Amino acid sequence: MLTVRDLMRDLDVRLLAGERSLHLPVRWVHISELLDPTPWLSGGELLLTTGMQLETAAQEREFAARLADHHLAGLGFGTGFKHAAVPEPLLEVAAEREFPVFEVPYEVPFIAVTEAAFTQLVNEQYAVLRRALAAQERLERIVLSERGLDALVGALSTLIGAAVVVFDSRGEPLQQHAFRRAVDGEGLETLRAEVRERARRREARAFMPTLTDGNQGLALPVASDGAPRPGSNGPGSGRAPEAWLVAIKDAGPLLDFDRLTLHQAVTIVALELLRARVAGDTERRLAGDVLDAIVTGELTGSELARRLGPFGLGERVAAVVLRPAGEGRTVPQASVEGALWTALREEASPALVASVGPLACAMVPGGDDDELFALGERVVAAAEVELRGEPVRVGIGRGVPVVDARRSFHEARCALEALALGVAGSADGNGSAPERPRVATYKDLGSFQLLLSLQDDEALRLFCDSILGPIEASEGPYGGELMRSLEAFIEENGQWERAAKRLYCHRHTLRYRIRRVEELTGRNLGSARDRIEFWLALRGRQLVA
Repeated sequence: MLTVRDLMRDLDVRLLAGERSLHLPVRWVHISELLDPTPWLSGGELLLTTGMQLETAAQEREFAARLADHHLAGLGFGTGFKHAAVPEPLLEVAAEREFPVFEVPYEVPFIAVTEAAFTQLVNEQYAVLRRALAAQERLERIVLSERGLDALVGALSTLIGAAVVVFDSRGEPLQQHAFRRAVDGEGLETLRAEVRERARRREARAFMPTLTDGNQGLALPVASDGAPRPGSNGPGSGRAPEAWLVAIKDAGPLLDFDRLTLHQAVTIVALELLRARVAGDTERRLAGDVLDAIVTGELTGSELARRLGPFGLGERVAAVVLRPAGEGRTVPQASVEGALWTALREEASPALVASVGPLACAMVPGGDDDELFALGERVVAAAEVELRGEPVRVGIGRGVPVVDARRSFHEARCALEALALGVAGSADGNGSAPERPRVATYKDLGSFQLLLSLQDDEALRLFCDSILGPIEASEGPYGGELMRSLEAFIEENGQWERAAKRLYCHRHTLRYRIRRVEELTGRNLGSARDRIEFWLALRGRQLVA
C-alpha cells in the first residue's frame, strides 16, 4: 500500500503540514488547476497543483478545506510559478485538519512525482495479483483434492483474514468459518434476511452487507456455472444465484487483495458446489438402484450386504419411509427425498436414501423398537421444518439382519399406508378417534401382521390370488391398468382427483376402471373392509412376486 510518507521518501520535496496523516494510502495521483476539482475525484487521490486560480486568502482556505473534506490523501503544491511559496492560509487550514501538504519546488517536475507514484502503484498491483493467483491455486488444489466446502471456506477465511459464510439461494448457511471471531447470531440473521430478499427479487449482484457492528463486508453471488449471467445485474432480470459468498472483516477495511481473491473464489466455490452436486446425484442414483434391487428381491444374501457396505450399513438395518400427509398441494418428490436426507444427516448416522414411487425411503442401522420410533419422531420434526411446515408421516420397519432388508421395507411401507388408511392407532378412553399419529411401526398393523408374516407361505399367495386373481386374469393387457389404478386409488385413500393425477388420466376414466374392478371381484371399494383387503393383497403380492 503506497502512502504519502512512502512517496515523499523518494522525492526531493518538503512536508509543510499534516505529519500525523502521512500514513494515508495514495490510490492515484491527479493534476488539476481547478478551484474545485472534487467532482472528478473519488477520494484517496494525491492532488498536484500550482494554484494558478488561487487569488485570495479565502479561496486558499476553501481550497484546502474542500480537499480535506473530500478525503484526499494529500496535496503537492508546486512553487515557482504563480506562488513563490505555499500560501499560509492554505497551510493554516491543512494544519488544523491534519491534511498532508508538501511543497514541490520548481526544480522537481510533476512528472517525477507521478512516475514515482505510478511505479510503486504498479509494483503493488503486480504483487497483489501474484498473491491472488497463488491464493487461487491454493483454493483450486482444495477442490481438486475433494476436501469439501468446509476446507475451502476455511482456507479462504485465513487468506483474507475475515469471517466467511456461504449461503444457499434460500439464505440458509451452507458453511461458515471464523477468522478471529465468528459472525454473531444477530449479524448472521441480518445476512440471511438480505440474501432472502435478493432471492425474492431475483437480484444477482454484489452488495455490501448491512451490519450493526460497523464491520466492512462484501457479498458476491455464485452462479451455478460460476460465471455472471447475461441480464442478471438488476432486480428480476435473471435467475437467482445458486449461492452467496459473504466475507466480513472483524477489523479494518477489505483490501485490494481481499476483493480480488473473493471475486476469484466465486468461481472456485461454484465448482465445489457443482462437484458436490454431481457426487450427490451419482450417490442418489446408486442408492436408488440398490434400493430398487432390494425392493424387487434382486439383491439377496452376501451380495446385498456387500452393496450396502459403502453406505456405512452393517449387519442390521431398518427401513424408514416418509410421505407428505397433507391433502392440499403436491410436494415435488425431489423435495420429499431431500427432506428425509437432511433429517437423517442431522442424526449423523449412515443411511441409504432414495425414492420408491411416491415414497422417500431410507435404510438406516437397525436398532431396537424404541430407538427406531424415537428416530421416526425426530425425522418427522426435521422433515417438516425442511418442507416449510408441510405435514408428513413416517413408517418404520423393524431392525432386521441385512439380508432381510426387503422385509423391513415392506413393513415400513405397510405401516405408513395403514396410518393413512386409518388402520393404525386406536380409539381413546372415551371411545372417540384420537388425532392420527405421524409415526407408525410394524406394531401398528395389529392383526394384519399375521398376513404380512406369511411371505414364505403358500397361504399368502392363495390369499392374494383369491382377491386379485380376477383382475389379473382380465382380458388383454388392460388388466395391468386396472391393477395400477386400484393401487393408486387405495394409496390416495380414495381421493379421486389425486389418484387420477397420479395416473395421468381423467377422473372419469379412473371411475370406470374402479367400477370394472368391483365387477370383476364382487367387492365394493366404498367399503373400508374391502379396501383394506385389497391393500393387503397388493402388498402381499409384492412379497411373493
